[in-house]
Amino acid sequence: MRKFIRVKVLLAGACIVTAVTAWGQPAPSPEGQTSGSLDLAVVYNPLIANVVSGNSFWMQGGSVQVHAQFWHGLGVVADVSGLHTASAGGSSGVGLDMVTATFGPRYTWSPAHRRYAVFGQALVGEANGMNSVFPNPGGANESANSLALYVGGGVNLRLKDHLALRALEADWLRTQMPNATTNVQNNLRVGAGLIYRFK
Repeated sequence: MRKFIRVKVLLAGACIVTAVTAWGQPAPSPEGQTSGSLDLAVVYNPLIANVVSGNSFWMQGGSVQVHAQFWHGLGVVADVSGLHTASAGGSSGVGLDMVTATFGPRYTWSPAHRRYAVFGQALVGEANGMNSVFPNPGGANESANSLALYVGGGVNLRLKDHLALRALEADWLRTQMPNATTNVQNNLRVGAGLIYRFK
């Protein structure tokens, strides 16, 4: 299963690099957005998780994001995130580890002669829950997989030519892992981190 996730992430990264290479390095757009850029972000991501109605808890983790912008602010991003908690709500003492691998479009708006950029994104992929209890009609499993859907955005602040700050990122994450009730989880992921831009 972990090998399968790595293969998907490597394929997504190869697609991004191919897209950037194909589009080349066109001149800046009128809005001051450069086309054909590639960046790598490392982001700290606390997440408030909702397993069942009225039962929420915090998870800690981070993500690595590869973003390729290829035409007037439009681009694609691959996001691999890992999260952990020692207690998935209440006093059960049951922990949870979760890895998500997602991919999708991102639009970035950057006003001319400004140091900030605002982006919005919609990513889809897979969530893998481990080291926990996932009830099902036949008993319970310690791992589960489901669809992962991220919708959100954030703000980047340029620091130097190749370095930027992810000042804020906020994403709604929907997963569908077994939980003996609705089998749906709605989570809020926030984050901040550093971005390195390749030119």
